[in-house]
Amino acid sequence: MFRKVISSRFAVPVLLCFQVVPLIIFPFKSYSLSSQEWWLPLMLTLLAIIALVQLLVRRNHAAWPWYLLSFAQGFNIISRLMMVMPHATSTAQGGGVVVNSTYLAVAFVAMLLSAFEIWYCELPEVRKRIVATVSRA
Repeated sequence: MFRKVISSRFAVPVLLCFQVVPLIIFPFKSYSLSSQEWWLPLMLTLLAIIALVQLLVRRNHAAWPWYLLSFAQGFNIISRLMMVMPHATSTAQGGGVVVNSTYLAVAFVAMLLSAFEIWYCELPEVRKRIVATVSRA
C-alpha cells in the first residue's frame, strides 16, 4: 500500500524534487562565507538539479541521472558523518562543554532523508513511472 502511494503518478515527480531538501538543510551559520561548509551542499544540490532536469524535463531514460542522484545523497550522508564530530560540541563561556543538539538533530534528519531518497530512487516502480512518462511524451 505504501509503495503504491509513493509511486503514484503525482508522487514520483514531487518526491524526486524533494531530493534537494536533505542536501541544503544546515544550521544558518553554516552558510556564512567565513565557514568552508557552504560549497559542499551547493555542489551536491547542483548535481541533483542536473539529474532532475535530465529525468523530469528532458525525459532522459538513461541510467546516469539515477546514479548522480544516488551519488549526491550518499555523499551527503558521508560528509555529514564527517562533520558531526567537529560540530557536536562547543565550549561554553565558563569552560564547560555544551552539546550542539540543533546541529546533531539537523544532521540526523538530513541523513535519514538522504537514505530515504537513495532507497526511493532504487524502487522499480519509480523508475517504471519515469520511463512510462518518457514514452508517452
